[in-house]
Amino acid sequence: MTNNAQTKPPRMSIAVRAWNEEAVIRRTLESLFQQSLFEELSARGERCEVLCIPNGCTDRTAAIAAAVFAEQGKSHPFASAFAAGVRDMREAGRNHTWNAFVHGLSHPEAEFLFLMDSDIVFNRRETLFNMYRTLLDNSEARIASDQPIKDVSLKLVKSWRDRISLATSEMNRATQGQMTGQLYCIRTEVARRLYLPKELGIDDGFIKAIVCTDFFSNPLNPGRIVVADKASHVYEAYTSTGELLKNQKRQMIGQTIVHVLVEYLKTLPGTQRTNLAETLRRKEEASPEWVARLVGEHVQRVRRFWRLFPDALSFRFKRWWRMRGLKRATHLPATLVGFAMTMLACAQAHRHFKRGKMHFWPKAARENIRNLAADKPGLAQTIQTS
Repeated sequence: MTNNAQTKPPRMSIAVRAWNEEAVIRRTLESLFQQSLFEELSARGERCEVLCIPNGCTDRTAAIAAAVFAEQGKSHPFASAFAAGVRDMREAGRNHTWNAFVHGLSHPEAEFLFLMDSDIVFNRRETLFNMYRTLLDNSEARIASDQPIKDVSLKLVKSWRDRISLATSEMNRATQGQMTGQLYCIRTEVARRLYLPKELGIDDGFIKAIVCTDFFSNPLNPGRIVVADKASHVYEAYTSTGELLKNQKRQMIGQTIVHVLVEYLKTLPGTQRTNLAETLRRKEEASPEWVARLVGEHVQRVRRFWRLFPDALSFRFKRWWRMRGLKRATHLPATLVGFAMTMLACAQAHRHFKRGKMHFWPKAARENIRNLAADKPGLAQTIQTS
């Protein structure tokens, strides 16, 4: 890379959000630095920044991340293509961290923003570059996502629980405009018009609803979110019944909050929807509990737990019905188990709201991800079978 290129502002900023991840943060960051993105940027005379953002951590996450960055700065063959640093935040919170990164920590001239979790690893070296290239090649796309792969898909012998989990994932992928909060790339000009309320439970569902409707100014267009070709990462799936139920409860709480927020935002004047970052920030400053109040009114209005959000009773069956041929039979058990768990989780979420609570983000063990080898032979093929 030329000296002139090194003085250019970063083309993109990559945020690695971490909350007490000392057990896995090294593995995740080392996997990140094995990405071909840095070589591609170097060849193009471009660069990026990589920021690890520990938030509310009480362990050694920040120190370990700083050590990895120092090592990579000395040994990485394309170190001139990136600047890396730790931005430790005292306040914990996924949405708080998102807002801080998008509106303050990321470079003001970055054109693309990557947001990724700190407990994933990449199984394809070209994942990040292909996501970046997807947005370069598709001017209509606002977000590029990849294919999330559960670690249980790599097991030679799978339990019935593993197979149900994998079947559920396959049905989820049949929905257009899929994205996961674990990893995505968003155009900066879009992200900076957004702000995530602190009470929001699921950031990806909220972002998708806004982006796919152009801030509620057009009909839903799932094509605003594109899954990049040959791009994927691996994450550790929930396996125990307790973890599965906690995650489902979190999802049902999150979907309810997203539904309530979206329905409210649709009623705002167009001038307020155009720049939701300013609108939502002002609302939160004026009344920090405004989202909780909207949700409380919604819960009182709908009364029954199965009516927390539209399609609570039917969304799993709709996904199952999209399956074709023999898969409709083989995936029925996963649909029925998923439906039972959804109803139980909705009941738990309903009680959660009735008690006046909003936040629910259980910390699950994620140490097995350390044992996954990056670019493991044959891993890419699991995309078609998991």
